[in-house]
Formats: sequence, structure tokens, C-alpha cells
Amino acid sequence: MKIFDYPEFDRTGKKILTRAKGSFSNTMMNITVYQMAKGQALSFTSNSEEIAVLLVQGAISYSWLKNKASVLRRSFITDDAFCLHACRDTKITVTAIQSSEILVQSTENSKAFKSKFYTPENCVEETFGENQFEGKAQRTVRTFFDYHTAPYSNMVMGEIIVPQGGWSSYPPHQHPQPEVYYYRFEKPQGFGACFIGNDVNKIRDGSFCAIPGGLTHPQVNAPGYPMYYVWMIRHLKGNPWTDRIYDPAHTWLLDET
Repeated sequence: MKIFDYPEFDRTGKKILTRAKGSFSNTMMNITVYQMAKGQALSFTSNSEEIAVLLVQGAISYSWLKNKASVLRRSFITDDAFCLHACRDTKITVTAIQSSEILVQSTENSKAFKSKFYTPENCVEETFGENQFEGKAQRTVRTFFDYHTAPYSNMVMGEIIVPQGGWSSYPPHQHPQPEVYYYRFEKPQGFGACFIGNDVNKIRDGSFCAIPGGLTHPQVNAPGYPMYYVWMIRHLKGNPWTDRIYDPAHTWLLDET
């Protein structure tokens, strides 16, 4: 099973990561990244899927129902995040105020729910690994929505910022639900390594991994290259993701300082 890939943007500025009924179908999600030129507008809607649209970098205007919001994010490493989450039959239009990158995640969901626009004021932000391992696994973890805050959703979206030479998804853990990581570095030559079960893949700017349920997945990035990635989980029917299951061989690390 293929679990890692290095897709490129096509001529229209579209980069397909996963398809629920195509490549990486085990994720059960449709995930696409778009590079938008200044003034370009894109619209997203589905009669069967919930949709989340995340600003990775740039400046855009969101428009949905009778709402509008314009946001700026110069850096995905240092700046705050913005994300719009909407149910089926909700049209979202994004207009680029300047050259921008957005990520769109969607999955099947017949439920109707109220759209929610996530900003620094209502996004959960935590510091993981603080005062542990001499600071080598400290990182910022943002969660836009998950089962605890959005039980009506069939998916989870968040993002993680890892300082240079740091570890993430650590100590090693797994969960039965599939997960996708989409990686970015501010310097395109940035790199790291992704450990999925017994496989190791080189992380590059713009790459992604599709993590099957049940496999541990720690990450590390090279000194000098802070790493950003979007993390996305698909709940299983009757078994939503609620927490990490740590590898028993490494649970002793949870008590380390």
C-alpha cells in the first residue's frame, strides 16, 4: 500500500493529494491544495460532503451564505491560522487578494450543521512536549475541529509547527482511524523524515503521507528547517478519533522530563 507521495501542482494550480474514490482511497477523504493567483476566485460545494477550507499562506476573502471574511497569513510558521468548515449544500467562495495557497478537505456527511469560521480566537492551540526531552519534541499543535468540539463532523483538521531539528507525533502513537499529513517548509530545500510503522520516507516541501489506521507515525525535521504540516483524520463509523494510543514500548517516555 502506497503511503507517501510527492505530487506537483498542475497548470491550473491544483494539487490532488487524496481521493475517497481514487488514489489513497483508504483515507476516505478528498484533499486538494490550490495555488491561487491574485484576483482568482474558486467555489466549493457538494450535496453529499462536508468541506473545510484552510488558508495555508497568503491573503484571501471567504464568502459563504451571507457571510464574508478577509484574512492575511504571511507565514505558516509564525502567523495565526484561519479555516472555514461547512456542511453539505453550502457554497464557499474563496477569492485571492494576493497570491495564496489553500487546502480543501472534504468527506461524506449527510448531517446538516451550522458553518463555523475558525480564527485565532476560537481555534484550540496547545504546546506539546514542553519541558520534555531537552525541548527536542516541543511543538505547537492547533486543532480547528475534532470529535470533542464538532461531534457532527466525520473528520478532524488541525496543523502543527515543529521548530528546527524537532520531533513530532511523539512519543510514537497510533489510532485505528486513517490520517493525512501535508508538509510545508518556508525554504523549499527543507526536509525531514516520516516513520510509518517500519517504513521511512523523506519529507520534502509539498509532500504528504496517508497514514493507515493502526500504524505509529513519528516525524522529525532537519536542523535549520522549521516544519509545518496540516493533520487530517477521518472518523470511522461508530469509532470516532478521540485520542492517541501510545506504543507500549515507548510509554515510559510519557513520564520523562
